[in-house]
Amino acid sequence: MSEQQNDLRIILAGNPNSGKTSLFNQLTGLNQKISNLPGTTIENKEGKIKAKAFKAKLIDTPGTYSFSPKSIDEEEAVKFIGQEHPDFILYVADGSNLRRNMFYLSQLSSLEIPILLALNLMDVAKNKGLEIDITRLENELGIKVVPINARTGEGISNLKAQIPKQQFKCHHPLNQPKLSTQERYTLIDELLSKSLEQKSRSQLISHRIDAVLTHKYFGFPIFLLILFVIFQSVFMLAEYPMQWIEQGFQLLSEFLHQNIFDHWAKNLLINGLIAGLSGVLVFVPQIIILFFFIGLLEETGYMARVSFIMDKLLSGLGLSGKSVIPLMSGAACAIPAIMSTRTIENWKDRLITIMVTPLMSCSARLPVYTLLISMAIPSQMIFGIINLQALVLLAMYLLGTFAALFAAVVFKWIIKHKIPSFFIMELPLYHSPRWKNIAITCWQKTRSFIFEAGKVILLISMVLWFLASYKPHQDQTWQVQKTDQIEQSFAGKLGKRIEPVIKPLGFNWKIGIALITSFAAREVFVGTMSTIYSVGDEENFEQIRAKMHRDKNPDGSNVYSLAVILSLMIFYAFAMQCMSTLAVVYKETKSLKWPSIQFVYMTGLAYLASFVTYQLVSIL
Repeated sequence: MSEQQNDLRIILAGNPNSGKTSLFNQLTGLNQKISNLPGTTIENKEGKIKAKAFKAKLIDTPGTYSFSPKSIDEEEAVKFIGQEHPDFILYVADGSNLRRNMFYLSQLSSLEIPILLALNLMDVAKNKGLEIDITRLENELGIKVVPINARTGEGISNLKAQIPKQQFKCHHPLNQPKLSTQERYTLIDELLSKSLEQKSRSQLISHRIDAVLTHKYFGFPIFLLILFVIFQSVFMLAEYPMQWIEQGFQLLSEFLHQNIFDHWAKNLLINGLIAGLSGVLVFVPQIIILFFFIGLLEETGYMARVSFIMDKLLSGLGLSGKSVIPLMSGAACAIPAIMSTRTIENWKDRLITIMVTPLMSCSARLPVYTLLISMAIPSQMIFGIINLQALVLLAMYLLGTFAALFAAVVFKWIIKHKIPSFFIMELPLYHSPRWKNIAITCWQKTRSFIFEAGKVILLISMVLWFLASYKPHQDQTWQVQKTDQIEQSFAGKLGKRIEPVIKPLGFNWKIGIALITSFAAREVFVGTMSTIYSVGDEENFEQIRAKMHRDKNPDGSNVYSLAVILSLMIFYAFAMQCMSTLAVVYKETKSLKWPSIQFVYMTGLAYLASFVTYQLVSIL
């Protein structure tokens, strides 16, 4: 076996919605990572294909329709393929819409790079009554054609068997770099007339489903119902796993307390690191459930329908239907959501989407919402089927959505751009979900949440533990032994400094410390509160919510009244508390102006809305 066969470099290319992601997951499994195209911020996936006969690196590029890209993603993908010089291109085509998919293939063949053609969605083509003569298509093009079903795995073994073999360059007249668009489609039609036959055209199930889910009047209410089911599941399905994680950390803390000699390192380990991490990791079951449902909506094809449903509403607010995908993705994380705005061709639409997407409630807000909701809202059922806590969580997500839409209207009048925007999108057919893809997505997103948030939380927990455990005394520092003495610590004095500013919002100095630390990342709020309420309280391993419930003001009233909790939730709904998001906005806009404006307007909105909420609820 040659060295080249052992280290093949393969580029995966194709149109959007052709099944590239499903095929990529089939071929690489968990052997994949996210990276940037050289010299850009454009994300692409790299994975390793391991087989007995060969090893290969597979690079997945963004879905593209032609060499005339409409977005930054498409432009960089085309440029990358031309410069990379891989061993061959693995081209994925939708067998049920071959005419459109053949256009990009014809342009790629002009690069004189060998091509292996994978015909996907053959089951859909069959339902449409389409019969493709694979042998005739191979002979006409001069390249190997392999029918597959990337969702079920059918044909994948045959595709792998073709990878180490010598690939052929397309010898059809389509490979000429100077045929015009019309000439290419004429040649494509001639080619398909010889290899494609349509026996009959049955009515697709997708059309029947769309008649209900994208209905003019019922489409949006159905979408809201689906969201409610998701949030109800987030609370109900995660209840027991969250209890197990809380009990596990509680037992671990008690074990370490009883079996480790008293030392400052013991205090740091139990009341700093473990307390900080437990406050966030307990919400991992909810994160997994949320990502599972988001993956399910994407896999089945429903997420694209949300774009269609929302286009009419968004177009009047300064956005387009293409803004829906970034906005919906913002429910998971604003960082990839902002990067996905590259598919929006109109610069004004793209910039407005970037500026308002962080208002969408992301997964980092979920631990904050869940903790506060569990403290203020009873876990009771309405009409026996509606969970009250889930209803409040849905309200918080809708609040973020409405805030984003309102901000879009404002930016529509601020940002001047004369080029009109158009929304053209091909709705993919509905599919049964590919559970493996959903599992991989859940694993990757949850792993990213744990390790990325974990690194920040560990660092902040250690720093916060020191600041909360020691107080200044002339030229020396002295350990604070009791929780009621934390007020005299470095952290306490810092919180006292900012307390006058946040007191109108109902916040005390402890909450002030958490506000400062969570400007690095929102989820740090829970870890910070866990550390603050654990330092100096070595005998008490209660859950953080129980400790917060017991906290009293000097006058004997509860620190976390309904007014304070609602004010805090509103602040976290609007405030820009994610340095990584600001960094991505800077990269995408290539200017400090827009992330600066974003930080100021979101923080100002959060303060104002929180102030109004606290004052009104306090009066009521």
